[in-house]
Amino acid sequence: MSDPKDDDAPWTLFDLGLGRGQVLDEQVPHPGNRPLRSGRKRFYKETAARPEGGGYVVTLDGKAIKTPARAPLVVPTQALAEAIADEWGRQGEFIDPRTMWLTKLANTAIDLVALRREAVIDELLSFAGSDLLCYRANTPAELAERQRQSWGAVLEWAETALGASLVVTDSILPVAQPDEALAHLRAAVAELDAARLAALHTLVTLTGSALVGLAVLRRRLDEEEAFKVAHLDNLWQLEQWGDDYEESVRLETRRAEMAEAVRFLHLLDDATSSAQRV
Repeated sequence: MSDPKDDDAPWTLFDLGLGRGQVLDEQVPHPGNRPLRSGRKRFYKETAARPEGGGYVVTLDGKAIKTPARAPLVVPTQALAEAIADEWGRQGEFIDPRTMWLTKLANTAIDLVALRREAVIDELLSFAGSDLLCYRANTPAELAERQRQSWGAVLEWAETALGASLVVTDSILPVAQPDEALAHLRAAVAELDAARLAALHTLVTLTGSALVGLAVLRRRLDEEEAFKVAHLDNLWQLEQWGDDYEESVRLETRRAEMAEAVRFLHLLDDATSSAQRV
C-alpha cells in the first residue's frame, strides 16, 4: 500500500458524512479526506482479510487498509472483512468508490459514528419524531387503505416489540409524539454499536422512517418489504401515471443502497465471529 502521505493511499478515496435527508454519496466531505480524483488506477494486486486488533482487517498486497481519517479499518466479523476485501478485489483497472458500499459504511462507523454517537442517536430520534409512517393520506381511498394496511402493520410491531406507540395523523401539520414512545425508541437505538448505528442511519435516511429502519435491523422486514413500505406512495404514483424513467432509476438506486445496508447488517451478525462489535 502507498505511504499515508501519498495522495494515492486508499483512505483518500471516500467522501463520507452524516446528514438528514442525504445518502452516503451526498454527505459532506469527510474531514480526513483530500479531494477525490476521478479515474484513479488500481495500485494493488491481492486482497485478503485476516484477524487483527480484536477483529478483522482487510489487506491490499499484505498491508492493512485505513479509514479516511487514517484509523485502522477493523471490523468485527470475518464475513464482513472478506466481503470488503471482495469489493476491493472486484475493482478493475480503475477504482470506483461508488461500488464499495460496505467499505463506506465501515469507514463511517469508525470515523464518524463512534466519535459522535449521541449526535447520531439524536438525529435518528428526530426521524422518529416525524416518522413517515405517521403521516397518512385521506384521499384517494385506495392509497389511504394501502397505507393503513402496510404502515399500520409496522406501527403495531413497534408498539408490541419496542413499546413505542406513535400518533398517526392525516393532517399536513406536524404532531408531537409521546415522550414515552420516543424514550423507548431511544433505548432501542442506544443499545446498538457504531457499525449497526451507521447501517441504521443509512436505512432511516433512505426510507424517512426510524420504524422501518428498526424493523429491518430486527428482521421484522426484509429489504424488499422495507423498500415497498417506505416507497409505497412513489410506487402507487407510478401505477397511476405509468412509468417515469427518472423516478424509476431513482427508486432502483435507493433499492440497491438499501440492499447494501441490509447486507452489511447481516455480515455483522455472522455467527462464526467472536470479535467485539465496532
